[in-house]
Amino acid sequence: MFRREFLAASAAAVAAAKGRKIPVGLELYSVREDLQKDDVATVKAVAKLGYECVEFYSPYASWTVAKAKEMRSLLDSLGVKCLSTHNSARSFAPDSIEKTIELNTILGSRLVIMASAGRVEGLSGWKGVAERLNEASAKMKPAKLRSGFHNHQTEFMPLEGKRPMDVLAAETEKSVVLQLDVGTCVHAGVDPVEWISKNPGRFASIHCKDWSSDPAIGYKALFGEGSAPWKKIFQAAEKKGGVECYLIEQEGSRFPAMETAEKCLAAFKKLRG
Repeated sequence: MFRREFLAASAAAVAAAKGRKIPVGLELYSVREDLQKDDVATVKAVAKLGYECVEFYSPYASWTVAKAKEMRSLLDSLGVKCLSTHNSARSFAPDSIEKTIELNTILGSRLVIMASAGRVEGLSGWKGVAERLNEASAKMKPAKLRSGFHNHQTEFMPLEGKRPMDVLAAETEKSVVLQLDVGTCVHAGVDPVEWISKNPGRFASIHCKDWSSDPAIGYKALFGEGSAPWKKIFQAAEKKGGVECYLIEQEGSRFPAMETAEKCLAAFKKLRG
């Protein structure tokens, strides 16, 4: 029954992606210094650039309920949505999960993404991470939230004969999102299009971060300036991946953070349309 429900939901998500404009947002880690100084002014500035949604990252987990409600009111006034959040593994712990659910519900989020699993020992440890994601998924389901995992380069590197990302994909429920960080995937030598095709319907959210093979640039490449095959990625994400939101993420560049965010959005719109 679960498999039939998942397949039906995946088909619906893919069909919906084909029939509507997929929003583009900003992972706010991209403007982290501005956010730390004044989160309200930063969110307003991001909205003014034309971003349709934002993804808050781990510091939001320390917010009070009142703070979360204030931020939700600000987002609503700007016409901007928070469709997902980035979280430490701690946010998925039994004594933290209820607050995580409450904050995400207030913000209007749909996806609660584990940004990093922290220190993990061996493949058995990665199976444990998958178990935690599954447990979180079950607890989040009544609130209409989904758990997910954000890859880095490490998870695509072989460990004891297998890649941790393959373990996570195989050991998690199909409803658990595999949030694709494109830049680290490419850096690891993995074809992002092939990865999407191998796991259809699991990429509700994609981090549009580029990577350059030039060691002097690396992750400082602006969107569209690196090695990622973006048009093929968009096609795969929308035909097979079930993408619901694209998120620009930038670790830094030769420009100030907000200018970087502006340039990346312009490049995204030019490439994606």
